[in-house]
Amino acid sequence: ANSPHNTTTPRFREKSLRTYTMGGSSSAYDKPAEIPSKHFPAFKAGLPRMDGKVVAITGCTSGTGYITAKTCAELGARVIMLNRSSSRADAAYESLKKAAPDAQITQIPCDLMSFDSVREAGKALNKELAGVGLDVLCNNAGIMGTKDEATKDGCDTQMQTNHLSHFLLTAESWPLLEKAVSLRGEARVVNHSSGARNRGGDGKKPLDEKYLQKNGGNLGGDDSGWAPFSGGRWTRYQQTKLANLVFTYALRDRAAAAGSKVKALVAHPGLSSTNLQVTTTQDGGMSNGLSNRLMGWMAQSGEDGTCPLLTCVCVPGLKSGDFYGPKGFTGPAELMPPAPEEALADEKSRKMLWEVSKLVTGAEFPF
Repeated sequence: ANSPHNTTTPRFREKSLRTYTMGGSSSAYDKPAEIPSKHFPAFKAGLPRMDGKVVAITGCTSGTGYITAKTCAELGARVIMLNRSSSRADAAYESLKKAAPDAQITQIPCDLMSFDSVREAGKALNKELAGVGLDVLCNNAGIMGTKDEATKDGCDTQMQTNHLSHFLLTAESWPLLEKAVSLRGEARVVNHSSGARNRGGDGKKPLDEKYLQKNGGNLGGDDSGWAPFSGGRWTRYQQTKLANLVFTYALRDRAAAAGSKVKALVAHPGLSSTNLQVTTTQDGGMSNGLSNRLMGWMAQSGEDGTCPLLTCVCVPGLKSGDFYGPKGFTGPAELMPPAPEEALADEKSRKMLWEVSKLVTGAEFPF
């Protein structure tokens, strides 16, 4: 989600980014750049308590997901960590327990590259939370600019991780979200998009159903393009981040039409220094020199990049469909102007995404 394409300046061109990011240290970019936080301390101090609420978060071993989990736990929420089983997941769990020793924290295995694993996670969530419900499902996890490969389910690895499995997880969690509504009056699904939703790859490419279908390994190859953030890797990423926005609006529309009080919200982090760029660089999607220069000179901290996501998770009074992020590469969390986003994620795209995602994942919503 922490894409290098988070700018709303109309004159922004790949050429200017290419010129700016030429050179830079060629040393291995093997850990996130350390950047002081400008907005996060004051932002966090203004967040309300979350006692009695339950928050489930995907992709929370590091970065925006871990910061969200830690913040919610410190504010009194019960936190469910949804990660692929790994030593990193175990370490994050132990770290979170130390950071918030009084919080109730649970691990549930959830490998987003496997629909079967997501269904098992859904069953575990429904068993764990049957009596209390789920106040917030935070669909945070994402990968960026990776190779053109298929998951075991036949889908593009980026699309399945970033959108399709979150679509399925949302359906599996829906009874819990409605349970929270019945007990506490509201629940939220929070998706994590990116400035790349309308940049990168082929630019403002509309959502194309072939990227949602089981075409993994046949969607443009591993070319990174002649300019930074172009080529097949980045077109696939752009499609996933646009899918996050389209899903948010499609869910908002359908839930409202059904009379549900579950809200659909979406955030983007700006250009934020997290482990996401490390894994992209290691996979060949970005060069070490580009990553070092871009992240060292232009990015904001992971904490600052988490402010929009935490706004959607924690701040009261938001409307279904609200979209929060910085207005440029970096900056405080602000409400994004809705008109351009609604046009980008138009009704045709919403209908197509809903139908294809249901078909590919087997997800069942009550509407």
